[in-house]
Amino acid sequence: MKSFNRLIAAVCLLTGMIFIGANLFLRAGGQNSSGRMYRVEIARLAGEISRKGYEAAGLSGCQHVHNIERLELTGSFAQAAAKGNTGSLVETLQAFFESPNYDYSIRLIDHTLYRFDYVPQTTADHQSLAVVVNLSLGAVSLLLAGVLLYIRCKIIKPFEHFKEVPSELAKGRLAIPMPQQRNRYFGRFVWGIDLLRESIEQQKKRELQLQRTQKTMVLSISHDIKTPLSAIKLYAKVISRHMYEDTAQLEEIAYHVNEKADEIGEFVNQMIKASGEDFLHLEVAEDSFYLSQLVEKTAGYYKDKLRLLHTQFLLETIPDCMLQGDFDRSAEVLHNLMENAVKYGDGKTIALSCSEEEGYVLVTVKNSGNTLPETELVHIFDSFWRGSNAGTSAGSGLGLYICRQLMQQMGGDLFAQTLQGQMCVTAVFRT
Repeated sequence: MKSFNRLIAAVCLLTGMIFIGANLFLRAGGQNSSGRMYRVEIARLAGEISRKGYEAAGLSGCQHVHNIERLELTGSFAQAAAKGNTGSLVETLQAFFESPNYDYSIRLIDHTLYRFDYVPQTTADHQSLAVVVNLSLGAVSLLLAGVLLYIRCKIIKPFEHFKEVPSELAKGRLAIPMPQQRNRYFGRFVWGIDLLRESIEQQKKRELQLQRTQKTMVLSISHDIKTPLSAIKLYAKVISRHMYEDTAQLEEIAYHVNEKADEIGEFVNQMIKASGEDFLHLEVAEDSFYLSQLVEKTAGYYKDKLRLLHTQFLLETIPDCMLQGDFDRSAEVLHNLMENAVKYGDGKTIALSCSEEEGYVLVTVKNSGNTLPETELVHIFDSFWRGSNAGTSAGSGLGLYICRQLMQQMGGDLFAQTLQGQMCVTAVFRT
């Protein structure tokens, strides 16, 4: 806000300087352009008066001279004029010939003093030009000031109310809601940030619940394992001390040891099953959307990205049919498939194609340069699994696992195959 206030002050200062500079320029230009045109008109009128008399001098055609005054000289004034002492004569009569609104010039013609009143070009033309320029600059200045004040009141100032929200979210303070602003510029932004806050808060609650459940399960199973484990240790002591020598008794002990071992094995299976269950809470919306919209959103982003990577992008003709599912989640799946193609392909070619099959639409992302062994193909949708071709590439091994879970929740599926040395991953959508 302070920086923007300084910007407003700088703009106002610059506008004032432009005003002053424009007026100084107009004044200097007016003075320079006024020229001597009025002198030419006065000389012409003086010649006519000298040749034809005062009555014959007409002001028609004069743009600057608008009035002629005559004074007959008598007595000492006439004598001074006869001697040619016009300087002292003009000074003597200067007050009498003063014109309050116009400029004038005094000429002595045939012992008669004439005053020619004229309007300089500066006053006539440049005064109107100065008015137009000042009004134009004033209108532009007011418009600029209005725009700056509008930006300050409608954009900068409202943003001040929630500029600290991202840092609060980063600190884990999720219970504080976003301040509501009825602002058409930030309405969707505020709604999105608030939705993000609620999503993070819900995810944190789910993680805490999952940790509590896992801890309870481990404690419970640990307690349950102690009983068969104690029995096995007891039977081991009996056998080590040769307390039973009868074969039937030893077989009974072996049977009980095996039974207790089976109980422990069952507990272990429960732990494995619990650890293998879906640990992510993925929500999808039941909606419908056009296939062309989904493909255009994906292709629109990756065309530029692949061009920068010098990778050829092949996009086949897309049938404009209706798909069932969550549009945002579907776009997330395709983006993940494209990212994997960029990351694990050889960078030469990536293709996006579609086909229809028995009420389903198959969208396939294919990249050249498959580096994944055939034996590992069955594991690429397992959670936390990364192939031998991952190398030093960053990743968690959850991308394809999450994509498959999303597709199955939308009534579709996700599968992968290798064709002619190329990696093909296909998303199956319901129509």
